[in-house]
Amino acid sequence: MVKIGVLALQGAVREHVNCLEAPNTEIVVVKKVEQLNDLDGLVLPGGESTTMRRLINLYGFYEPLKEFAAAGKPMFGTCAGAILMAGQIEGQDEGHLAVIDMKVQRNAFGRQRESFETDLHVAGVGEDIRAVFIRAPLILEVGEDVQVLSKYGDEIVAARQGNFLACSFHPELTDDHRFHQFFVSIVEESKQ
Repeated sequence: MVKIGVLALQGAVREHVNCLEAPNTEIVVVKKVEQLNDLDGLVLPGGESTTMRRLINLYGFYEPLKEFAAAGKPMFGTCAGAILMAGQIEGQDEGHLAVIDMKVQRNAFGRQRESFETDLHVAGVGEDIRAVFIRAPLILEVGEDVQVLSKYGDEIVAARQGNFLACSFHPELTDDHRFHQFFVSIVEESKQ
């Protein structure tokens, strides 16, 4: 049994919870810092990254999230969650949590009206993963220890560094739960 939290400050929390549901998984909607202590893994949902960072600071999550990552506990960031996990953000002096050696660009795919869906090959997950892009960031570059999991054309849209997983799109807004179950398998492996 693994216990996975979904940070519930902003974003599609319920949708992530639905995607994570499995017989071997207990899911926690994380609203308090102390809830992090009992978790084996954590999802950082989409939303608006600047607002999410303000809420992380306001509710005292910043240092505990850094400690969670430093302990090697798996984290999965989608869209704004990926921005929070990036080491560098174009146009900013520093990243937020900076747990993945990658540089991201906010809103790289355009505004809300430029949102789109497509099927992607995601290494280790599947050939036809439905990806929903809404004001999505782009992974501009990755460090040598980062595995590129998926590209849209020539653009990197999903990456993994050890126990840390990030994607530009919203897998939680589809009925395909394979990406989340891939994260569950990373959490399970990290406990062995």
